[in-house]
Amino acid sequence: MSEEILFISDLHLSLEKPEITRRFLDFLEKRATQASALYILGDLFDAWIGDDDPTPPNFKIRNRFKQLTQSGTAVYFQPGNRDFLLGKRFCLDTGITFLNDYAVIDLMGSATLLTHGDLLCTDDAPYQAFRTKSHTIEWQENVLSKPLLIRLLAARWYRFRSYLHKRKKSQSIMDVNQETVIRVMQEHDCLRLIHGHTHRPNIHDFLINNHPAQRFVLSAWSKETGEVLCWNNKGYQIETL
Repeated sequence: MSEEILFISDLHLSLEKPEITRRFLDFLEKRATQASALYILGDLFDAWIGDDDPTPPNFKIRNRFKQLTQSGTAVYFQPGNRDFLLGKRFCLDTGITFLNDYAVIDLMGSATLLTHGDLLCTDDAPYQAFRTKSHTIEWQENVLSKPLLIRLLAARWYRFRSYLHKRKKSQSIMDVNQETVIRVMQEHDCLRLIHGHTHRPNIHDFLINNHPAQRFVLSAWSKETGEVLCWNNKGYQIETL
């Protein structure tokens, strides 16, 4: 096993997207086993309504994660705006390590900040208000206490409502706020940031207090392709699956 580190986000796995599920299962079985660590920066699932949900492909994903972590590859998961209800039971069943909304890692000698990305979209005030409410213990306990069928129906309604809301919003509002990016990177004393969420893959170069900084935006997976940010002691590359 190499010292390679892999980063992915925004797969939005669901029963309705079998092509992405097949590609991801193949990735876990073959590609990810060659790395020392895999970081999943949110929205692995299109919706997560509780660790007790048996809807496909959840069972296959759990088993493949368990095989991967038992083989020696460390797997880290950071919640996104679609799967923030993923809990301790899932992590215990799979061997995955759960990360907070912001996490700093030593990536080949450089402090690197990881986050899903939704917290950086501070121009979208209605979403940020909902996010604050939905991340309270009371709200989550109330949702998870509902019968599974009710949660399934609610998740479908939420996805549909989210789609309608996005159609009304400008593209700039749904992107990160650069001032927020710089402030958060300063707070965590990092000059490198990796995130997903916006579905706008790119590498942005800028300055923080006259020091060069970089922001890596991960790609969302689609029916046609998936991308992985691969990092080793020689640098990084974007690998297309």
